[in-house]
Amino acid sequence: MNNKELIASMAAKMNAPSSVVANLLETTVGVFTAQLAEEKTVGFQSFGNFEVRKKEERLSVHPSTKIRTLIPPKLVVNFKQSNILKDKLKGLPHND
Repeated sequence: MNNKELIASMAAKMNAPSSVVANLLETTVGVFTAQLAEEKTVGFQSFGNFEVRKKEERLSVHPSTKIRTLIPPKLVVNFKQSNILKDKLKGLPHND
């Protein structure tokens, strides 16, 4: 699902204009981004938590050239699903 499809789906469920829903979604993403930039956790009770984690620096070896490269530390966003979401996904068929 892309941004346009998400906005259209939300607008239909909310019975609201797409422009209002697009503004709401943009504001929501902006608030989440600001919270994550401050390294705070953003969570939804029935969905899961997004949190910022620090990946330590590490050595990487290119498989064909065997050249070693130092990868600097960086911040990444991690998602941990809630038990409610996990239970809802448990019963769904998966494509192998």
